Amino acid sequence: MSVRINWDALGITASVACAIHCAVLPLFASVVPLFGVNIVHNVAFEAIMVGIAVMIGGYSFYHGYHRHHHSLWPFALFLLGISLLVVKLFVAHYETWLLIPAVLLIVISHYLNYRMCRIHDHAHADDCNH
Repeated sequence: MSVRINWDALGITASVACAIHCAVLPLFASVVPLFGVNIVHNVAFEAIMVGIAVMIGGYSFYHGYHRHHHSLWPFALFLLGISLLVVKLFVAHYETWLLIPAVLLIVISHYLNYRMCRIHDHAHADDCNH
């Protein structure tokens, strides 16, 4: 019995968890330092989270592109969303204005990749090597 991981569902879950983290964390900002934890505006922590998102998304879109739909649209939307997250790391004043479209683009790209994979299942193109 093999276990199959739905990488798009994992990517959507991670993106939504990130959005919840960013929305709820300010509510606990006054309590968190009492425990000696500093994850509010911690660039290293946020960079690690973006890196995890890139790894999950990278594998998901690579798999979808090569094995199923051969479309770069989901990956392009994902890269745009990740780019906004990276800009957010350096421009704290516009954090919310960058975070909301970034998360939406990443979730939409994973959903689009998922749908295209299901529609095409195992489509072959001229450049297909499997």
